[in-house]
Amino acid sequence: MLIGIIAIAKNFAIGKDGKLPWHYSSDLKFFKQTTGGNAVVMGHNTWLSLPKRPLPNRLNIVLSRTAQTESEPNVLIMRDMESVLALKNYLACDLFVIGGAKAYESFQNVMDKWIVTEVPIEIEDADTFMRKDFLDGFQLKETIELDDQLAVRFYEK
Repeated sequence: MLIGIIAIAKNFAIGKDGKLPWHYSSDLKFFKQTTGGNAVVMGHNTWLSLPKRPLPNRLNIVLSRTAQTESEPNVLIMRDMESVLALKNYLACDLFVIGGAKAYESFQNVMDKWIVTEVPIEIEDADTFMRKDFLDGFQLKETIELDDQLAVRFYEK
């Protein structure tokens, strides 16, 4: 299954200066538990923003047409979305799209599910946003509450 997982502010902000513009331990813990044992695909800028690379206990797929990175265990560099989708057929796990905005947009039309953590603030000086219609065609299936007043909503087609 191809699943988008994202934390998003009230004003659809998802980033500032190449990083998350907030820190919620409960969301990071939820992300780790949800994506652990699976594969994650991300854009090159998201890869560079990770404080510890690669993300442990996951196959890390970095999507970049040009960037070069050192070969590391549990890391694949792929050049296009089609290659990632072809690989997905051979994975015995879920594939999570974890950012950034370009990666989310690239996979938007083939996403099976979205897991959206709603951050209860607005980030006025953010520089990266999701499209307001990114959940069009998806239906809310479940909501769970995390600490820090965060709601996680699960959407499916």
